[in-house]
Amino acid sequence: MVRFLHAPERYLELMRDGIPLYDRLEDEVVRACTGLRVSRLLDLGVGTGETSRRCLEAHPGAHVIGIDASAEMLAVAAEVLGERAELRVQRLEDPLPGGPFELVVSALAVHHLDGSGKAELFRRIVPCLAPGGRFVMADVFVPDAPVSQPTPLVADADKPDRLDDVLHSMRTAGLRPVVRWAEQDLTVVSASVASGD
Repeated sequence: MVRFLHAPERYLELMRDGIPLYDRLEDEVVRACTGLRVSRLLDLGVGTGETSRRCLEAHPGAHVIGIDASAEMLAVAAEVLGERAELRVQRLEDPLPGGPFELVVSALAVHHLDGSGKAELFRRIVPCLAPGGRFVMADVFVPDAPVSQPTPLVADADKPDRLDDVLHSMRTAGLRPVVRWAEQDLTVVSASVASGD
């Protein structure tokens, strides 16, 4: 999916061409974000701001902090999100912005990390979540069986794992994940902080 990063002004068009389920995936992210009162939202890999835009529409009182490694993508996101967003050039591997956040989202970004990088990110997300907060991740995973419309991936840049392995990493980090939607090789997972019992 890295090829999409080189044309931020055409990002949505390219994503929709390459991933026919893209809009459905984004719809399911928003559906997984309902039932929360959100004032602060963190978007990991905000890209051009599409996921944040949809989440802000669902939570009109919210403000988003969005991080992305691409300044070019963030320039597009700034136009899309306006004054309700604080955007930072930052990698997923860097220290996360200070919480608490009622909602942390990430769409099609975490698969760029290898397995240990994903596990470390999940550990860093836990202390960022407000009590009762939620982490919603939409991404591509290695399917258990071949799918008819696989997500186009680039070797070395895209590092999806099996869903079971990612769910295990989330649980180990102290999250309680629930699969909210899955189709082809795409899945939306929502997770809250596991209680101590």
